[in-house]
Amino acid sequence: MGIKGKATSLIEEFKAFAFKGNIVDMAIGVIIGGAFGKIVTSFVNDIVMPGVTAIIAMAGGKDAGEGLKALSYTTAAGVEIPYGNFIGGIIDFLIVAIVVFLVMKKFLGFMQNMRKQEAEAPAAPPAPPEPSAEEKLLTEIRDLLKK
Repeated sequence: MGIKGKATSLIEEFKAFAFKGNIVDMAIGVIIGGAFGKIVTSFVNDIVMPGVTAIIAMAGGKDAGEGLKALSYTTAAGVEIPYGNFIGGIIDFLIVAIVVFLVMKKFLGFMQNMRKQEAEAPAAPPAPPEPSAEEKLLTEIRDLLKK
């Protein structure tokens, strides 16, 4: 098989992969996941982090009213380390991980129930066996004798 044959084969394999229903489902999941990520980021930045900032301010931090940006540390040399962004990223990750875990747990439970129901469902009775060649021949003889 030459280079042209290999390239054609590769293109055919890609077409078979790209146009399956699973890849479309995956694309929809990625789009919804991106939108969900924005919701989680907004939740963390606008609702959770101001509370975290207030708690840190009560414990001796500063600038509690500025939200996520207020969570930073300035070294003796004047270098500022904005650890609030890091904390926000960790909280984002934890929220997404918990939601994915819960969704997958429900989905996997649903799939296990479906498999269990399929296993418990009575199977259709097997079709009667095909008559042997001898039986077919005897049936033909009988039919001929009746005539």
